[in-house]
Amino acid sequence: MYQTINRHFFTVNRKKSDPQYSWQALYAVGFFLCLIFFSPNSKAQVQIQKPAEKTRMLFLLDASGSMYAEWGQSIRMEVAKKMLINMVDSLRVDNNLELALRVYGHQYHLRYKNCQDSKLEVPFRRNNHDEIISRLRQVQPQGVTPIAYSLEQAAQDFRVDPAYRNVIIIITDGIESCGGDPCAVSQSLQGKNIFLKPFVIGLGMKEEFEKEFSCVGQYYDAKDVAQFRQVLHKVLKQSLEETTVSIELLDVENQPTETNVNVTFYNSITRAPLYDFVHYRDAQGKPDSVMVDPVLSYDVVVNTIPPVLKKDVTFEGGQHHVLDIQSPQGTLALYQNGHTEYENGVRALIKRNQRNEILNIQPVATQEKYLIGTYDVEVLTLPKTIFTDVAISQRQTTRLDIPGPGILNINLVTQGFGSIYKIHDNGFQERIKDLESEKTQMTLAIQPGHYKLVFRARNAFGSKFTETKEFTIDTGTTLNLRFFNK
Repeated sequence: MYQTINRHFFTVNRKKSDPQYSWQALYAVGFFLCLIFFSPNSKAQVQIQKPAEKTRMLFLLDASGSMYAEWGQSIRMEVAKKMLINMVDSLRVDNNLELALRVYGHQYHLRYKNCQDSKLEVPFRRNNHDEIISRLRQVQPQGVTPIAYSLEQAAQDFRVDPAYRNVIIIITDGIESCGGDPCAVSQSLQGKNIFLKPFVIGLGMKEEFEKEFSCVGQYYDAKDVAQFRQVLHKVLKQSLEETTVSIELLDVENQPTETNVNVTFYNSITRAPLYDFVHYRDAQGKPDSVMVDPVLSYDVVVNTIPPVLKKDVTFEGGQHHVLDIQSPQGTLALYQNGHTEYENGVRALIKRNQRNEILNIQPVATQEKYLIGTYDVEVLTLPKTIFTDVAISQRQTTRLDIPGPGILNINLVTQGFGSIYKIHDNGFQERIKDLESEKTQMTLAIQPGHYKLVFRARNAFGSKFTETKEFTIDTGTTLNLRFFNK
């Protein structure tokens, strides 16, 4: 179909001097575009948001000299190799999974302090399980621990392919020994979508080392062989099993009554938005389930006004979760008779009570939902109309009625300089608008009240020729104001 469309476009360009042919060709192009966009099998259909079905999993194995340390009835390296071999062997049946093996610290003895001792021993490809197992059996520990460098090199191990999610499992018994910054490298590569949040499995490490790895990825402390086996099993579940979540938007009574709000899942490390779901409840009031990637941690934002944030949310792989978030809402309705008299309409700035932060700009003659609470509303009439301590209550509509404007026509004999002031009840005058110095006629929608206009003609020889006029505006009336000063 796309080739057919391309041929038609080519023909239109080739014969664009022939008017009769051009409209016929364009009609054909339009016909084919309609087929694309409205066909039941069209690629323009809504795509279900979910993690990629295929996974690339890289084992990043520590083979530094410390892996010779005794662990249980064996040494750390032998335990790690045995566990990994069993895991790789068990993954043969997964057709949506590709594996690779990178090892560091195994090519040069510790005395050489080679901080570039990292090698992709087996690259990603299908059915390479025997090759990985064979290479694991040959690896012997001897060198240093260049974790940051190995992560940088691992970025080149993954091919760019949106059909795959990229997972790294780091197995180590020590921290970085080459002066690198594994945290900075990991977060940078996650931000570039090279791989997801890494898994870090520490073999018999000191407790304080957890702080070193918590910023690299999800850290698991395997204190003994049995715990190592459990951790590997958990990492597999996190990496490969389908995980779902239902979101309950709660009201002030903690009842799940809120809905139809967009909920965004952000990567808590990179802050990239990953999923956007407009919350849904069925006829029985139950929310639906959505699929998420349990490898990541999320900042979940309910996009109410103002938004509600739940930070560092994690999910267990292979399970269904219910995430409760309080987000009770009420409605604010703004009304003003005659708001169309304003040239560009009227809008209102919605702010938190006694704060300057603008949460929303709401047009007059509309209704919008807000979290329950107290707000200040600044309506951009002339002059501004201010409402303070506006209470929004759950499932209630708070209505603000704004006085309607009058019309002020200003006629000047000549161009000049001037301003309009509002005179308050206490006698204080507040400047609300400067006149446009190039104009001699102006029409303004203006709120009811008492005002003063101060004006001096451009060609007047001195400030003593300034003219002032006080006037009153009423809703729905028109006032003509003339100045004769030359």
